[in-house]
Amino acid sequence: MEFDADVRYATTHEWARLAGDEIVVGVSDYAQSTLSDVVYVELPEVGDKLTKGEQFGVVESVKAAGDIYAPASGTVVAVNSSLEDAPELVNQDPFGEGWLVRVKLDDAGDLDDLLDAAAYQSLVEAEQSA
Repeated sequence: MEFDADVRYATTHEWARLAGDEIVVGVSDYAQSTLSDVVYVELPEVGDKLTKGEQFGVVESVKAAGDIYAPASGTVVAVNSSLEDAPELVNQDPFGEGWLVRVKLDDAGDLDDLLDAAAYQSLVEAEQSA
């Protein structure tokens, strides 16, 4: 399982990578492996406002469906349209081509509440052993 040191993680298994005053958001390697083969991703539209901690999308797999929560508040500035035809990118490259949305942050301080890779790895290990 991969834990990317360049991103911050929400306890709900989303990641956020800071890029200027925006973040790129995706689901973690752990989340995609738990879901199994992703077959559909429902995402917001460009211009939609996201509120930290609130649901903004859904990832559906052959096994289950999982809600996606905003790791920070802001406005969607880009959506990964590649996922419409190739939702399996979430499985194949969760930290790269499988990204979900880009969000212009309302407050970069929202990221302070997210976990670093080591803390997130501890959370995942605790969930796996529970």
